Amino acid sequence: MNDETPRRYRGSLLERAAEQYGYLRPAAPAPEPLQAFEEEPLTLTVRVPVEPAPEPEPAAVEAPAPQPAFRPEPQPRVTPRTGRREAPIDRIALREGGMLVPGGQITAMAEEFRMVKRQLLLTARAVAAKDNAKAADHARMILVCSAHPDEGKTFCAINLALSMAAEKDMEILLVDADFAKPDVLGRLGLPEGPGLLDALAGAVDVEDCIIDTDVPQLSVLPAGTRTNGDTELLASDRARAILDGLAKANPRRIVIFDSPPALAASPAAVLAMHAGQVMLVVRADRTSESDLREAVNVLDGCEQIQLLLNSVSFQPGGRRFGNYYGEAGE
Repeated sequence: MNDETPRRYRGSLLERAAEQYGYLRPAAPAPEPLQAFEEEPLTLTVRVPVEPAPEPEPAAVEAPAPQPAFRPEPQPRVTPRTGRREAPIDRIALREGGMLVPGGQITAMAEEFRMVKRQLLLTARAVAAKDNAKAADHARMILVCSAHPDEGKTFCAINLALSMAAEKDMEILLVDADFAKPDVLGRLGLPEGPGLLDALAGAVDVEDCIIDTDVPQLSVLPAGTRTNGDTELLASDRARAILDGLAKANPRRIVIFDSPPALAASPAAVLAMHAGQVMLVVRADRTSESDLREAVNVLDGCEQIQLLLNSVSFQPGGRRFGNYYGEAGE
């Protein structure tokens, strides 16, 4: 290096010493040119521990207010054997209504209806023994009627059906034929549905309208859809075929009709012509002799008319059927 070179171009002291004594390091190779490339994105997964949130304290729950007692609506189902509807009878309603309760204890009223049904069954068997098959079928059709409303005909019809259902060799069909004021289903706690009037109008088969109950050997036929022409339907040839078929379909069947009052509605007189027996309910404290005679004249389409005295007052010390079952040692 020329000493004439300005000092600022001579390099550092170390550089000049190295140059003087030959200790310069070989020049580093020139770096290779960088190649352009795309970097892949870097994904970081960070797991942060999360403490479980504290469970909320249960809110104070007030005790539910007591609900009034209620009876569930009856839910009918279809009986596999017959294809008909089936529903249970409300025993509580029977007890509250003062009627016989299936399987209940024997009471004075139960014994009284035993005597009533025995007379009706004896009449039916007597007719069957000495007459033709058609007359025998009619004798198994019993019309329960009264002269006026509120004399106990529906009460007696239901109790008679319950008492007869206890027989071992027969089946009972209770028909609600009081079309203006049907009350059988309500007293038994059974559901509404199509019935006799629908069958008479040709809308449905009468056997499909029958409701089988949970009381063995007892079934019920509702009144059906109300119409202004109920008397005319009952007087038709179709009605005769349907009503006669109720007894003819089963030789063990006893058909009990709850009829409208004879002096209040015209269907009673027409129904009497279809029935083989009439049980006319007479209320002791209400039905007059003239009303009774007039009712018998209205129902004269049936030859067998028997009277049932209802609402009779007994002496407190009098002996009645129920007392015998309640006493021991006799």
